Amino acid sequence: MKIDWEALGSVFGVSLVSTVVVVGLFAVGVVALSKQESAAGGGGGSAALARTGAYACFALCTAAVAYGIYLIVT
Repeated sequence: MKIDWEALGSVFGVSLVSTVVVVGLFAVGVVALSKQESAAGGGGGSAALARTGAYACFALCTAAVAYGIYLIVT
């Protein structure tokens, strides 16, 4: 039995980077939602921008997870 260490390292690296990106995007979305609550008292424009940014981050997280599931299934 021979282990392809290069392929194993490649899979590990891609998994690590994609995990950090998805978790980071989710964290930015949560922070944007919390900023939206604090910005709601100061004016409607920044609150709407924060909400839109948060939804965009959550949509990107959902797209990344859906793509991962697609890769596993096919």
